[in-house]
Amino acid sequence: MALKRHRLTQRRQAVGYTQEKFAEKLGIDRSTVVRWESGRGAPQPWMRPHVARLLQLSLDELDALLSHAEQEPAPGQLRGFALRNPSGVDLATAASLRQDFDELVDRYDRVPSAGLLAEAGQHLSHAAFLADEARAGRAGRELRLLQADAATLMGQLVWDASQRHDLATARGYYDQAVEISRYVRDHAAEGHALLRTSYIALYGVKDARAGLDLVLRAEERAGAASDAVAGLSALHAAEAYAMLGQVEECERALVRAEFRLGRVDSMDSAAKLVSPSQFGRLAGSCYLALGQYSRAQRLLELSAAQSTDRKKSRAIVLGNLALAHLRQHDLDASVQVLDETITLLEETRGGGGLTLAFQVGREMRPWRKEALVQDVYDRLLGLMTLA
Repeated sequence: MALKRHRLTQRRQAVGYTQEKFAEKLGIDRSTVVRWESGRGAPQPWMRPHVARLLQLSLDELDALLSHAEQEPAPGQLRGFALRNPSGVDLATAASLRQDFDELVDRYDRVPSAGLLAEAGQHLSHAAFLADEARAGRAGRELRLLQADAATLMGQLVWDASQRHDLATARGYYDQAVEISRYVRDHAAEGHALLRTSYIALYGVKDARAGLDLVLRAEERAGAASDAVAGLSALHAAEAYAMLGQVEECERALVRAEFRLGRVDSMDSAAKLVSPSQFGRLAGSCYLALGQYSRAQRLLELSAAQSTDRKKSRAIVLGNLALAHLRQHDLDASVQVLDETITLLEETRGGGGLTLAFQVGREMRPWRKEALVQDVYDRLLGLMTLA
């Protein structure tokens, strides 16, 4: 396990030097400073007086710092180490905390949101504490961005775990994320938080006009900062237009979304938000709202084939697909798809999928005496007790 000279790093930071500026003052490359602080090298004897002078130390004090190396904590222990030593937080620490957070986000689409709330809350509180300690500099900015993303995730988890009922708490977390994103001037993070806020209007209070205003703001804020956020915002703008019955505006937004999502690459900070099934899922939902059921069915079937590893998203796709079949009077196909939807929801409890499954159940009432409908109703009843 690597040894690092954390006290040497802290002394450099205490006298106000970044690694780049410190290296410049010494006439060396930044990688040399990195090696010194990581314990993989040390200043040559002839250079030490200059190093000591810059650090405002005696030669004996410098020698003491160079001889004091600490064991670098394993990745899973780094957050605890940072909390015990907040003044030593650097970019490497921020990057490791971000990796831990990304692993949490990756679990969102596979497990019930309620089971992630406590861990996400810890990430949020820890990021806020360490950002306050780091204050300025690149590490402080990265921690503030982590805090913003953790607040957005908390809003998403609360929204989902409450089956889209706890609007106020979710909105509070999203507002916090917007405020932090604006503070660090990160338009991609701000756009993502605004996009999530729009879901409350679109799918919570069913106010398509308010939701449209929010997604257009999100698209504008993301602008050149993130094709991923801008493209997703355009997709939800298309759905808002569909809810309002505005066909031409909906299709223009879909074209805009397809263009922006097609440009997403690994350099986009929000690239992980985009999945292959997303366009078909939202476009299918648009045409379902517009009454173009066969067109919706084709898009949703394609999206279902692309979303096998994202269970909550797949449940939403299948819920809409069950509706598309039912509205074309194909009861057998609708029941079959709803049955698969319920199986996913028994595992994930995803709020969006639950809402759609119960909607399909309500629209099946004219056939409630059919044996196959009675069987799926039994499963829906069991799902209600689990939810």
